[in-house]
Amino acid sequence: MEIYKNLDTPQNKIFQNLLNSETEKKKIEEGSIVEAEITKISDKFCWVHLGMKSEAMIELSEFKNLGMADKVKLNEKIDVLLENSESKSGEIIVSFEKAHKQKGFLKLKKAFEENITIKGEIIGKVKGGVIFKEKETQISTFMPGSQLAVRPQKDISHLMNKELTAKIIKCDNIRGNLCTSRKAVEAEVSTKDKKEILSKYKVGDILENCVCKNIASFGAFFECDGGAFDSLCHLQELSFSRINSPDEVLEVGKSYRLKIIGIDNEKNQISTSIKALSPDPFDSIQEFEVGKDYDAIVQKVLDYGLFVELKSGLSALCHSSELSYTKKNINPKSFAKIKDKIKVRIVEIDKDKRRIAVSHKLTTENPWEKFKSQVPTDGLVGGVVTGKNEYALFVKIEDYNLEAFLHCNDLDYLKSPEEQLKLFKVGDKFDKLKLIECDVENQKIRVSLREAISEDPFKYFDKHNVGDTLTSKVTKTDAKGITVKPEGSEIEIFIKKNQLASSPSDQRPGRWIIGDRVDSIVERKEKRRVSLSIRLLEEKLNADALKKYGDSSSGKSLPFASLSDEIEKKKKDTE
Repeated sequence: MEIYKNLDTPQNKIFQNLLNSETEKKKIEEGSIVEAEITKISDKFCWVHLGMKSEAMIELSEFKNLGMADKVKLNEKIDVLLENSESKSGEIIVSFEKAHKQKGFLKLKKAFEENITIKGEIIGKVKGGVIFKEKETQISTFMPGSQLAVRPQKDISHLMNKELTAKIIKCDNIRGNLCTSRKAVEAEVSTKDKKEILSKYKVGDILENCVCKNIASFGAFFECDGGAFDSLCHLQELSFSRINSPDEVLEVGKSYRLKIIGIDNEKNQISTSIKALSPDPFDSIQEFEVGKDYDAIVQKVLDYGLFVELKSGLSALCHSSELSYTKKNINPKSFAKIKDKIKVRIVEIDKDKRRIAVSHKLTTENPWEKFKSQVPTDGLVGGVVTGKNEYALFVKIEDYNLEAFLHCNDLDYLKSPEEQLKLFKVGDKFDKLKLIECDVENQKIRVSLREAISEDPFKYFDKHNVGDTLTSKVTKTDAKGITVKPEGSEIEIFIKKNQLASSPSDQRPGRWIIGDRVDSIVERKEKRRVSLSIRLLEEKLNADALKKYGDSSSGKSLPFASLSDEIEKKKKDTE
């Protein structure tokens, strides 16, 4: 073999230019589909010519996988996908199967964009659905189980390997995935049929022999007109009476009469009602009067009250606050159960809103009124402590299922209210409590312990008026004043420093010691508060002495000798 070492000859350059120009003409981009001709066939491979420098090899299995083995013939023109124009080994890599799938995907993508139906068959089951294979392109797509039919299908054996019509409902261009639906085709056909069926009916028509096919929490579905269409009868349209569930009045598989109450032409739906076939019980509401008592049956028990039936189909609400006088925040579920018979009083009838309000407690004796009529104000009762807070006790009154309020200020006249409150606990019993107040309207009772077991020490001052002189005994002294207890009284009264004497120099609390007796005057008396003053007493005594011994000829040896100077001063001031 002759080896050319010098490639820079004019002849070689001409040949190189010709070869490059010819290659440029036939340059094919990788990833594109090109037409190729089969030039050779073996047991496992075939070779094709794409018009490039060399031939490409394709496995025969690609044709068999697509069911197109008959395409493998010499000189047969086929489309292939150019994956690599020159691999590491210098080969051209092409694929007949990928080219076929890509052409098929583009075709199905167009069908998706133009909303065109396709034909194919279900070839297998997968998780969540089935594999639907398009007939012409042989491309497999995913069909969710919810898209097999308009009605749920428990068994799909009758749909397997059978030509079906479907629509592409989703196309993923990046992954090349397709999602199909047989339900969409059925729905289109059903929509056309429904429009024709609905055009035959109008609101007010009565449908006979409608079969209850399914029950839900919100209502029931019926098969009407021999299965021509389905209709929903809402829970509120099943009965005038309040029901918890449709199965209380309906049975699946049984036939019923329905009345059309609404037609939605956009959604192709018909709304029906069973209760519309019966007379409205609210039309005879004149049989019932506000303020009268009636027997009722509990229909429904809720957190906020009871729904009771006054007559067939006529319901009323008894709010939880109207169940009992004495039980606060009562739970209706513990008070009554469904089908219990209770007595109620009608308190309101709203014809516009079609509402009736009733009360059970009004049919019973009002314990507040009974208590007020049997126990007068200032009367005595007994009780047991049932509750306690930071300022009061709550006491259950004996022989009455009522709770009274006992404030800490009403425990003792003289001792600290806070300290007295600490002495009591839940369960303690009181033999005597005095009734202070009974408010029937607001359901409040107030009692007092101190008024029941002792006399009010402030009554001592009922016989003393402002200006009267009292003799008291000093019980305590400090820098701010002295504390005294009037003779014959249990109440201690504090006299401020500025009320101890007329002269500032004499306003010294140290002048007195515990046990000293001192006279003072009642300065002020308001409700349960009394003020005493030694200063006012001195001023009063001075005024009396001036009035009695105010002559200027008097001697200076009198205890109030200096008062003459004050009299002269006052005379000048008045002149």
